[in-house]
Amino acid sequence: MTSSELWTRATAERYDAEESETSSAAFLGPTLTFLAALAGDGRALEFAIGTGRVGVPLRERGVPVVGIELSEHMAAVLRRKVDEDTLPVALGDMATTVVPGEFTLVYLVYNTITNLLTQDEQVECFRNAARHLGPGGRFVIELGVPPLRFLPPGQVAVPFDVSERHLGFDTFDLVEQILVSHHFTRDGDDGRYRRADSRHRYAWPAELDLMARIAGLELERRVADWDGAAFTQDSTKHVSVWRKPA
Repeated sequence: MTSSELWTRATAERYDAEESETSSAAFLGPTLTFLAALAGDGRALEFAIGTGRVGVPLRERGVPVVGIELSEHMAAVLRRKVDEDTLPVALGDMATTVVPGEFTLVYLVYNTITNLLTQDEQVECFRNAARHLGPGGRFVIELGVPPLRFLPPGQVAVPFDVSERHLGFDTFDLVEQILVSHHFTRDGDDGRYRRADSRHRYAWPAELDLMARIAGLELERRVADWDGAAFTQDSTKHVSVWRKPA
């Protein structure tokens, strides 16, 4: 088991409801189109597949999908949507767990590589992706750009959501490259908020490129979103594609 924090049963049961907007067909359309084009006629492997927010609709588009998931509770929610024969899921961490077969696409979305809290584990994640890819296969990561430009001297917190039912902000340990996401979510109408925190190791695009090189992968392209917008110094996230040489 890696340093990733395990999702609890309660968190897994709430996940789909809390991510209803990012699970909609309109939101996921560009993501699925991007991934399906890379998968082609081959198979796709999703690291940290969770409740199947991306993997299940990608399978419905005709792409054979296999998943790896650390939390048995998240995998249990996925299993209510699709059976094991249709979408196999291996319980384990994404840095070391190996599943049978060869894939044209391995992908890791929604900042999930930051769940691995050490650089060594993130490097192993790239190596594990390369291990599963056939010649010419691709590894895709969706990841936010660390928002350190918003930190004036002496400040360690950056808000990312201030809405009626949710307050969210990140605090940063700049030495260890660790951020903690703090969430205050209003569950009912009685004024009470539920608090949740999660730790992540942020990484810069150039650092990921070096991890890819260590794993024998080459950067093919980097865009700012699933629609393919140009990645610039003002981009808040990136979708990066590395290729295993043929």
